[in-house]
Amino acid sequence: MDHFILDISEADVKREREKSRELRKSRWWKNRVALGRCYYCDGSFAPEELTMDHLVPVSRGGKASRNNVVPACKECNSRKKYLLPLEWEEFLGAHKRPTLEPTSE
Repeated sequence: MDHFILDISEADVKREREKSRELRKSRWWKNRVALGRCYYCDGSFAPEELTMDHLVPVSRGGKASRNNVVPACKECNSRKKYLLPLEWEEFLGAHKRPTLEPTSE
């Protein structure tokens, strides 16, 4: 799975990571994690258990912007690593996705 490899400078990565840190402090992000839902598995978590995941990883040319970040549980974020959305779907297709029980709210 080595599609879409871009040459990203360390300065660009550093700048986007700094933007991510600022975005994490924003009211918008706090409202997103307050919902307590992982974007990938749709599991319910305490807000402090959710991490910021870049759909297109910074190391692959992604930006720290509202349309590129989602709340993710630590397990999903760790499994996704640096994969692009297309690669993540391929990964899930190659590995059986766990069946989630419906949540009652």
